[in-house]
Amino acid sequence: MTITPDDVKSWQGAIGRSQSVTEVLEAGNLRRFAAAIGEDMDVERAAPSMAHWAFFLPVAPDAEIGDDGHPRRGDFLPPISLPRRMFAGAALKFGAALKLGKPATRTSSIVSVNHKAGRSGDLVFVEVDQIITQDGAMCVSERQSIVYRGEGEKAAPTPIVAKPHTQAAGDELWLPGPVNLFRFSAVTFNNHRIHYDAPYVTEVEGYPGLVVHGPFTAAKLLGHARKRLGKAPATFSFRALAPLFVSQEVKLTVGETAESVAAIRCDGAVSMSATYTG
Repeated sequence: MTITPDDVKSWQGAIGRSQSVTEVLEAGNLRRFAAAIGEDMDVERAAPSMAHWAFFLPVAPDAEIGDDGHPRRGDFLPPISLPRRMFAGAALKFGAALKLGKPATRTSSIVSVNHKAGRSGDLVFVEVDQIITQDGAMCVSERQSIVYRGEGEKAAPTPIVAKPHTQAAGDELWLPGPVNLFRFSAVTFNNHRIHYDAPYVTEVEGYPGLVVHGPFTAAKLLGHARKRLGKAPATFSFRALAPLFVSQEVKLTVGETAESVAAIRCDGAVSMSATYTG
């Protein structure tokens, strides 16, 4: 598949597009999200990591779901023709605490659409701002980076060779199993088949096993940062670097600087890196 300048220009026509959604923030939704990421379910007392991801869930009718489980493109996001879509990272600022039982509004805006061509083929990056307000106050500002890529060459999945993790003080080990992936898909209404459909993920997308959700890993890393900091951080930015797979142990540890954390795959690869400020 070849991306032309006219394709890119057409997709860039979506820049500036925005939409707003208002809903009442229900405690039950947040409790299920807290359970799915393994945090305290007493959400009335304290919100779990990435609490805002429990709300404003995407809902598309069956007729608008693509073969990969994602909603078909061209409604809010531009109809980018590259078949693979991934959540590549985000930069977040946290403001006023979300209040349960009250309405809040999320406004989404497309900020940029950029095409890059390299050795791995065409990539298209879309940046989307998500701003959540409640009672006139900013609660969460999140700039998401979504990347689209081609299918790549068909090849037999390469298994990940596990090595024992070395642990330092404060490190955590996390073993995301198939039930954990199912629960996270359920509470975020994520239909993408790479998280639950083993034949699809190995035979179509060429991964060695079910893929752990990037947002799931980000929530675990924010939780790890909160423990290190002793409170909820004011900002948190993360970048996905390599996929994690089901039933393989992950180490949550300090990153390259004091105010950073990382998720280390069982073969030693850095799967996700994140920075935060108090």
